[in-house]
Amino acid sequence: MFADWPLLSLVIWTPILGGLIVLTMGDRMPEASRRVGLAFAVLTFLVSIPLFTLFDRGTHEMQFVEMIPWISTFNIHYHLGVDGISMPLILLTTFTTVLVVIAAWEVIQYRVSQYLAAFLVMEGLMIGVFSALDAVLFYVFFEAMLIPMFLVIGIWGGPNRIYATLKFFLYTFLGSVFLLIGLIYLYTQSGSFAILDFHHLPLGMTAQTLIFLGMLLAFGVKIPMFPVHTWLPDAHVEAPTGGSVILAAIMLKIGGYGFLRFSLPIAPDAAMALDWLMVTLSLIAVVYIGLVALMQQDMKKLIAYSSIAHMGFVTLGFFIVFMIYNNTGSWQGAALGISGGMVQMISHGLISAAMFLCVGVLYDRMHSRRIADYGGVANTMPWFAAFFVLFAMANTGLPGTSGFVGEFMVILAAFRADFWIALLAATTLILAAAYTLWLVKRVVYGEVANDNVAGLTDVNRREFWVLGVLAFAVLLLGVWPAPLLDVLAATVDNLVRHIAVSKL
Repeated sequence: MFADWPLLSLVIWTPILGGLIVLTMGDRMPEASRRVGLAFAVLTFLVSIPLFTLFDRGTHEMQFVEMIPWISTFNIHYHLGVDGISMPLILLTTFTTVLVVIAAWEVIQYRVSQYLAAFLVMEGLMIGVFSALDAVLFYVFFEAMLIPMFLVIGIWGGPNRIYATLKFFLYTFLGSVFLLIGLIYLYTQSGSFAILDFHHLPLGMTAQTLIFLGMLLAFGVKIPMFPVHTWLPDAHVEAPTGGSVILAAIMLKIGGYGFLRFSLPIAPDAAMALDWLMVTLSLIAVVYIGLVALMQQDMKKLIAYSSIAHMGFVTLGFFIVFMIYNNTGSWQGAALGISGGMVQMISHGLISAAMFLCVGVLYDRMHSRRIADYGGVANTMPWFAAFFVLFAMANTGLPGTSGFVGEFMVILAAFRADFWIALLAATTLILAAAYTLWLVKRVVYGEVANDNVAGLTDVNRREFWVLGVLAFAVLLLGVWPAPLLDVLAATVDNLVRHIAVSKL
């Protein structure tokens, strides 16, 4: 029944329409705004489910395709479609937005309708990024999604929100200028803005290198990669809980998605020539940023640096494929690295969202994120402590949780490329355990630290269900990753074949 519906357009424009409706409700009816916002978030999630249930796992071709002429003079189309790489990220977006709306139910009391409208519009724009098959359409969504996040941090953020907002906007906007230049050049060479046409465009080494470096600046800032990562901790610390959740769970993944949709298939020769750079930057993120996380005194900042380190695994998995080929003379095993990076993105989306929501629960009660202000939380908040410890263990890559699957696949792929790279990558398991368990020890265990902690109340029903759903998702992906891997298989294999053919 749903096969003939414009599902992607519905998933994109339903939350945007909902956001506009909620915005018109103003501040006079905050409770009604919350209910309408939740209704549209849930509706968007329900509409996105057929993307998974009707998805054909046996083909790498784009599915649910929609194509309407937009600006005919420049051969620009409203062109949408998804494959095994983009569809899971859309589901992650719709799933996470529902939780963000519920989590803000009692917390946000100031400009409620504007807050919910910003997240609903941002949801539609992010889904547009994952769905767009026209480069201009992609770029419009890619830039437009910055505006709602800019407003979320700037209006509902902490005391240094203006500085964090401007830093976030300037870093991400300036990086994307180079992406625009690259897309215009590709249009002049192909006469089309169709992204799939770019994949088959024969380009010289110089052109590929310049395009790859331009896209590296755009997508590397989004992930963010070392050394353009400094905006992320500031943005996380100042953002409200919902902003931190969306930033970590979805927005960082757009950088990884960009590498798979643009950089690797369009400039495979340059990617192979510069694989040493990408692997080096990834390892710095894994090792150095992990050490930086050990020094943090703010819970949000620690989790932010943890996100950078874990996203280093994503880029390592994507670009280790060329070293596998150089070491073995075969592309066998390359798909393992890319699939591992994708699993890591989905897993990190769930775990980072849960960790920031846990910090939000504590902040709502004590209005402090300083680790030193806590201690013995398990004595007064046993249910919260159970959730927090579970998500912390997942963050360390504990087997049986989603955090283990992607990291294990990437490390396994790294062993096929180089033992020492794999060894360095594996240090993240030690470092993640060190800073995460240090956080748990200081916050959750021990004697009750002070009267403020003694007066804490455990999670309410709303918080319990939000954290419980995330806990279920983390455990489900950890023990049964097969559905996600099945969705990825055909698309990832096709990407590896495309790269391999270009190197023959």
